[in-house]
Amino acid sequence: MNNDFFDWLKVLYAADSLEGVTDEEIGYMRELFGALPRVVEDFYRKAARSDVLHHGQDHWLLPEDFKKSEWLRKSDCLILLNENQGVFRAGIRREDLAKNDPPVYITDDDKKWKLCADSTTEFLYAMMAYEAVFSYEYFPEEFYCITEKELAELDRKLTRLPYEVHGWFGERLLLFSNAEDNMVQVMDLGGGDLQMLFGAATEESYLEIMGVVEGIGEPL
Repeated sequence: MNNDFFDWLKVLYAADSLEGVTDEEIGYMRELFGALPRVVEDFYRKAARSDVLHHGQDHWLLPEDFKKSEWLRKSDCLILLNENQGVFRAGIRREDLAKNDPPVYITDDDKKWKLCADSTTEFLYAMMAYEAVFSYEYFPEEFYCITEKELAELDRKLTRLPYEVHGWFGERLLLFSNAEDNMVQVMDLGGGDLQMLFGAATEESYLEIMGVVEGIGEPL
């Protein structure tokens, strides 16, 4: 994973710096799973322990989680992210761990795994943007139900991120912004059910995004 991702991550989360795990912890994970994708190792080394990443909605897993949990160690996948209530989780299949940038799958029973993202890079970009909204100081703390017409309006007025994930709360997750440190997430739950949440790291950026989304949708 190139440095552009980590530079983007610092701006997105308004972080002065990022913190990774140790070489010893990398060695533990590699020994446990036999291999680590290059993208995952880069993320672990350069950012995984950053405090700002662990104030979102869900739980990014760290080496110590695997040391504490037998089910994580024995899972068919290297779990990257666990939903906050443990309902579902996303990870990389063991047979794909030798690939540099493997696909990511999601499960709600640890038996059936469905494709979530075509690459780990896409998953990390999309889910870092999604989780950022929940960690922001400035956000409305409620979801909005929006229409297809209002979604098209967001598409016209904002920049849509070129990353999507599928199966994480609905059929797909769409992401938009008009500044480097704000984000609008739209969860397409299927059947025309679209839910929006937005936020920003700074008041200035929040006002920028409010200039677009104000009046769109109805609070749930």
